Amino acid sequence: MKDELQKQLFDKYPDLFKEKDLPPSQSNMCFGFECDGGWYNLIDTLCSLIQNEQTYRLNQKDSNYSPVRVNQVKEKFGGLRFYYTGGNDIIAGLVAFAEAMSMQICEICGDKGETDWKKPWVKTLCEKHKKAT
Repeated sequence: MKDELQKQLFDKYPDLFKEKDLPPSQSNMCFGFECDGGWYNLIDTLCSLIQNEQTYRLNQKDSNYSPVRVNQVKEKFGGLRFYYTGGNDIIAGLVAFAEAMSMQICEICGDKGETDWKKPWVKTLCEKHKKAT
């Protein structure tokens, strides 16, 4: 992901990405977002929903709730992988939904995409970007 998009997410959700400055031995967020910018809106929406749920739980003083800390965001086998600690079943559902949605979104441009399993490196791409690779 381009640095400017990555910075926007880090700046917008500082509580979620507190681990971005930790060394690789403690968190993979030091490598940034290991995917293309086409998933920016998907990741932004996911983070917004996580932040809203987290704010609600913390305001309710939910003693069973542990704050979400994102450890890694990357592409794997054509889909988004969003690794984190903390949260609850609602957060887990949001992440699972976003990961499933990524399989329908071009990782490069954000248009409707399809996972191409025929190439050596599996990617989810729109028709335009499929032809370009």
